[in-house]
Amino acid sequence: MKRAVEESLVLKEIPVEGYEKVVIVNDDKAGLKAIICIHNSTLGPTLGGIRIYPYPTFEAALTDVKRLARGMTYKSAMAEAGLGGGKSVIICNPKNKTKEMLLAFAETINRLGGLYTCAEDSGCTVADVNLIGQHTPYVVGLSQEKSSGNPSVFTAWGTFRGIQAVLQMLDGSTSVEGKTVAIQGLGSVGSLLAEHLFWHGAKLILSDIDWEKTQVLAKKYHATACPSENILSEPCDVLAPCAMGGIINPETIPQLRCRAIAGCANNQLLTDQDAIDLKRRGILYAPDFVINAGGLINVSFEIEEEGYNPLASRKKVDQLYDQLMRLFEISEQNNCSTHHAAVSLAEYRIKYGVSKRQTPPRYHHYESHREG
Repeated sequence: MKRAVEESLVLKEIPVEGYEKVVIVNDDKAGLKAIICIHNSTLGPTLGGIRIYPYPTFEAALTDVKRLARGMTYKSAMAEAGLGGGKSVIICNPKNKTKEMLLAFAETINRLGGLYTCAEDSGCTVADVNLIGQHTPYVVGLSQEKSSGNPSVFTAWGTFRGIQAVLQMLDGSTSVEGKTVAIQGLGSVGSLLAEHLFWHGAKLILSDIDWEKTQVLAKKYHATACPSENILSEPCDVLAPCAMGGIINPETIPQLRCRAIAGCANNQLLTDQDAIDLKRRGILYAPDFVINAGGLINVSFEIEEEGYNPLASRKKVDQLYDQLMRLFEISEQNNCSTHHAAVSLAEYRIKYGVSKRQTPPRYHHYESHREG
């Protein structure tokens, strides 16, 4: 199997300004079409999830993976994870992915020699990365003793803490009790976020493209079920985007009837200008690559010398609240958008090597797999 994969797998690097390495991956025999994007490895080897999605065009896939990789650079810098930013996309309907496709992708990761470490993402499950992890060490988030499993629970908790931060900024209290939170997207993170908010007394408006799921969770959490096309215009205290990116844009901003935006989706803004427009409208924005860093923080502990520690991970994810409060203060002091404040701080840390990794990552799960 391995030799057959190696013979049919073709990697082609293309130049992209502002990015260290962008590789187009093709394996006709395995049906694999993918892009791996390395944005910046100044602070350490890059890490980012594998998104499996049926992009309509190659250009759409390339645009998405570039935005995601750059976001991971900023996310890692802000989280002080000692990692750089990378991402990969497999151009495929997740329902049609195959074992052969994932094995070919594992061989691709091996050929990059540790420059990029992958994890689960939209369309890519823990079972998928478990399979990939049997053939390459450069994987995190596996359901094995030496790994941390699905990072969604940590992403959801970090997002909940971020919502508490925006409420503290708006109302002088972290309490979500009686506050209305509209969640767009009820995937693995969005549904967990709904659970946290329910148990803390929030009023929920839930929406997902899967209407049946929306209705089931709305009943479970005594929430209002909202069609996906209407969720952005629902009156609420906090809008929590937890689906795809680019949903805050010139077309949608006039529709918004929220006081704050705080969700776990990547690349919520279509452009940087959208953050300025939100500020002008008096809508407080929690920069996505800060509030949604819980999953990255969690898996980053897997590759430390001492190995994964959920208590250390929980403590660091909890500190996202403090990180956001500092950004809100910087935004006010400098009369700039919160997004600009976060990007500026991330770029400062990259430029001056703040929290640059001092020791190589250690892939404990693969060591134990090889020993076994």
